[in-house]
Amino acid sequence: MSTLYKHHQIHLFNSLSRKKELLTPISEGYVGMYVCGPTVYSKVHLGNCRTFMSFDMIYRYLLHLGYKVRYVRNITDAGHLEHDEDEGEDKIAKKARLERIEPMEVVQKYTVDFHQTLEKFNVLSPSIEPTATGHIIEQIEIIEKILKKGYAYIQNGSVYFDVLKFNKEHDYGKLSGRKLEDMIPNTRGLQGHLEKKNPQDFALWKKAEPQHIMRWTSPWGDGFPGWHIECTAMSTKYLGPNFDIHGGGMDLKFPHHECEIAQAEAHSGSSPVNYWLHANMLTLNGKKMSKSTDNNVYPHEIFSGENSIFSRAFSPSVVRFFMMQAHYTSILDLSQDALEAAEKGYQRLMESIHAVSALKGNGNTSNFDLGAWVDRCYAAMNDDFNTPVLIAQLFEAVKQVNLLKEGQTNLTDTDVQLLSQTLKTFTFEVLGLRDESKIDTSHFEKLSSVIELLIEQRNKARERRDFSTSDQIRDQLLDLGIQLKDSKDGTTFSIS
Repeated sequence: MSTLYKHHQIHLFNSLSRKKELLTPISEGYVGMYVCGPTVYSKVHLGNCRTFMSFDMIYRYLLHLGYKVRYVRNITDAGHLEHDEDEGEDKIAKKARLERIEPMEVVQKYTVDFHQTLEKFNVLSPSIEPTATGHIIEQIEIIEKILKKGYAYIQNGSVYFDVLKFNKEHDYGKLSGRKLEDMIPNTRGLQGHLEKKNPQDFALWKKAEPQHIMRWTSPWGDGFPGWHIECTAMSTKYLGPNFDIHGGGMDLKFPHHECEIAQAEAHSGSSPVNYWLHANMLTLNGKKMSKSTDNNVYPHEIFSGENSIFSRAFSPSVVRFFMMQAHYTSILDLSQDALEAAEKGYQRLMESIHAVSALKGNGNTSNFDLGAWVDRCYAAMNDDFNTPVLIAQLFEAVKQVNLLKEGQTNLTDTDVQLLSQTLKTFTFEVLGLRDESKIDTSHFEKLSSVIELLIEQRNKARERRDFSTSDQIRDQLLDLGIQLKDSKDGTTFSIS
């Protein structure tokens, strides 16, 4: 079993402390990680996919270093109300009513879609994938303990967390940096706030009205759990009252993760998580992704090309490579130009990986300090999983492969093998890319035939001294990223 982690120190940005900290797992060689999964009432959107790909990359790197990781990612299949509030309709129940099917049919349909979409992106399955409805008993038990400690109250069959009372002894808002006194004047005046002691209080358990389909028996009557309590119950059941890493999208920092901290501290008396990690949002053509403004695209629409945003299809690995080109904590903008640039970079990387696998060394000494390059690859990942810096290092290797092919650098056989293996490890094992050229080469073969046909037409134009047509074919191919190279042995081409 690999113990690479003993030789690598990972520094990660902790949202709670707002600084980079050395990862020191509670138990040496073991990491417990919880990531908030989807609410399965609709197709998973691309912004969510970015979050799951980011934590998949983190999971992959921890595994690569030899950590034994228990990765828990939940499915929210109840209790998540509209607009992330304590009032309104359950998102899943609402979709069931609109589609005239059972709520669990909605859950099954969109859970399958979620898994199928992530599989296309080559996202590894978590160690455990618990559901909210499968942990009602655990949620009730935690609520009962919070009530006994005086941090919650019962009102008309619902149970609410008393934020003001909690804040007297703890620090509600420490994750998001919000002060409770600043929140009070800005609280929206919803009707449901009337049964709360304070507008900032949040539901641990909601009374089910007669029309509410999803309901369970509790000490307070028929009802359903609050959204926040679900993650507290599932994370602590499988990872313990204090665990290493909790992740999710930046949009969950408040109120969801803030409420998780409050619940857990009220329940156990201690902070539940040592490192809070948050992946940032994805924008589309410089604007927030939104279905209401049609500035939105789903993964399957990108793969098929059937959308009004992009002029053609892009493969899952190209989209994943695009995602990895930005740090997971940075806002990333999706556009046609960005995807086309990512596609070219992905193809160059795959071509180099294929090429170096077939190359042999050409000297007894090396011009390239391979050991230092490997160290830089690890240094990038050890610095808060800095994938853009890692990718820059991978293209340093691509440059060396091209120089080796042209005989402009010296590498030993051992170095060529190490270069090849390291390229593959970080590309496939850590970044999680697939070599799609291995899956289907027919498109490339067809493209090659078309280019050869154009080269033939260009040669005929040159023979009849029609240099205008000849140059036009060359220039238009170059605009498409296809470069022609004339020599005494004929014309060849390369795709950039």
